[in-house]
Amino acid sequence: MRGKDHSRRLTVLMSVILAVGILAGSALAQFAPELRGPTDPMSDVEADPIPRWVTDDVRQMRAYPEQPPVIPHSIQGYQLSVNTNRCMSCHNREFTQGSGAPMISITHFMTREGQMLADVSPRRYFCTACHVPQADVAPLVENDFVDMIDLGAKPVGSE
Repeated sequence: MRGKDHSRRLTVLMSVILAVGILAGSALAQFAPELRGPTDPMSDVEADPIPRWVTDDVRQMRAYPEQPPVIPHSIQGYQLSVNTNRCMSCHNREFTQGSGAPMISITHFMTREGQMLADVSPRRYFCTACHVPQADVAPLVENDFVDMIDLGAKPVGSE
C-alpha cells in the first residue's frame, strides 16, 4: 500500500512541475521577439524587397575576436566553384599589391594539423562558408553589446 501512495505523490508532483513549466514558457513567449513571420505559414504574404548590399569598401569593425571579416563589396556574379575562386584574383598574396585588397589570413594556408601549404587549404577555399556580404537592413534583434574597452578595461601594461 505504501508503494502506491509514493508513486501517486510522484505522479502528482510531476504533473505540477509540468503545468508550471508550461505556464512559465507561455508567459516568457510573450516577451520573445517574433521572428517567424505570419502566424499562418500557408497564407500568401508579399515578399520584402531584396535589401541593398553595403558596397562602400570600408572595413567593418569586428564584433568579437576571431570573427571572420564581412565582405565590404558586392560579390554578385562571383564564381566560386571547385575550379574557380574569383576572390583569390584580388585577395591572394601575389595580387594584393595591384588590387589594394587585404591578403587572406595566413591561417588559410594551414592544414588542420598546422602544416603550412603553398596554396590555400582546401578547407578554406570556399570563402562564403565564413565570410558574408553585409546587407543594409535593420537587425532582427536589438543588440546592446558593449565592448570591454568601453567598460573601462585597460590593455595589459598600460598602467
